[in-house]
Amino acid sequence: MQITAIVTNSAIGHDVIVQTDDSAQTLNVPPQSLGKGSAINGGEFLMLALATCYCNDLYREAKRLAIPIEGVEVEASAEFPGIGLAATNITYRASVSSSASSSAIEQLLRETDAVAEIHNTVRAGVPVQLVRR
Repeated sequence: MQITAIVTNSAIGHDVIVQTDDSAQTLNVPPQSLGKGSAINGGEFLMLALATCYCNDLYREAKRLAIPIEGVEVEASAEFPGIGLAATNITYRASVSSSASSSAIEQLLRETDAVAEIHNTVRAGVPVQLVRR
């Protein structure tokens, strides 16, 4: 699976496209008030990626474990100490509404944490490479 995100910004517009393999979607992300860049910053998107990944993976793993879920809430946060510095204190919390036992929910939370791809990517510290066009 190949995942790509494209941000195109100029004085005449701001477009955001995300794509997984051959399926592309446009996201409604407003430009900054002066039109130079996105109104949502990369740190916010990184926290959204962590929260979204864990939310989606909870449903996937619940299906695998036959645990019913009525709802999920995931909150991810981090501290960004300054320009050019990596995030610190990345944490997330999740709550699951379910008729399953608390031990089954705890198992679901643990097993999902172990397989959440975005979390594992951040944990591994994967290199990011600038490729010139």
